[in-house]
Amino acid sequence: MARGAEAVSYGAVTIVNAMATGKGAALGIKLWTRAKVTLTSHGGLISGRNLSDPNEKGGLAEATAKLVFRRFGYSKRLGAIVETQSNIPIAVGLKSSSAASTAVALACVKALGRKTSDIEVVKLGVEASLRAGVTLTGAFDDACACYFGGVVITDNLKRRILKRFKPGGRFRVLVHLPKQKRYTRDVDPAPLKEIRPLIGVAYREALRGNYWNSLTLNGLAYSNAFGYNTTFTMAALNAGAVAAGLTGKGPAVVAIVRESDRESVCAVWRRLGGRIIETSINFQKAKAMRLAV
Repeated sequence: MARGAEAVSYGAVTIVNAMATGKGAALGIKLWTRAKVTLTSHGGLISGRNLSDPNEKGGLAEATAKLVFRRFGYSKRLGAIVETQSNIPIAVGLKSSSAASTAVALACVKALGRKTSDIEVVKLGVEASLRAGVTLTGAFDDACACYFGGVVITDNLKRRILKRFKPGGRFRVLVHLPKQKRYTRDVDPAPLKEIRPLIGVAYREALRGNYWNSLTLNGLAYSNAFGYNTTFTMAALNAGAVAAGLTGKGPAVVAIVRESDRESVCAVWRRLGGRIIETSINFQKAKAMRLAV
């Protein structure tokens, strides 16, 4: 075989975590994952490699490719080598799995020369993530934010986008990264029952356009449920952040800041220790291109 494709999808942070209610919201950020799919004549044989972190298994990439090939009737006719690269830290709440599954799904569709809707590509990635066990809800909100950018508010159970927003203003996105990771398989969902009413409030506020308030409320509620302290959240807010809170299952904390307050938030976080990633809101849609391999 001599054809393939590359695709890029982007990272995201949580506005409302859907684990408690099945409804969520997320914000696209300018971190990225690239996927390269090279088609082979070895029908049914698909191998995945994470070039950025070889210690991470390629199960999600393989599951995504297999699902796309099955969807379009190529499971027995073709195989593929799937390679991913990313600057999104894994297992900290920055949607690395959603970015990977959407990038791989889009690259596979492009490599096969098939046409389908953007939302179908997202749903293929979501379904693959569920089958690979890297998400509890399918993370439809996260996948949509990774694919479309901006603020996306969804019903994850029905896999529907309810609203999208494009935040105005010159905001920077700061992420505090502790040393530890936390995988979805390690999350105990039992404590989430207690925060459902608060998450419902956060979700309704997001639908009204008050998504920065939702981000903070959601982050405080999930920090309590998961047993994280809120030191970095409160420090960012006291230093002028527009919003701050736990992203996903953590342990990363995100802060949305105006350019004028960026340095003050960075300074207080540096004093507390840990790594800081600085990026911006992403408004670009995921994209793919065919390759002659």
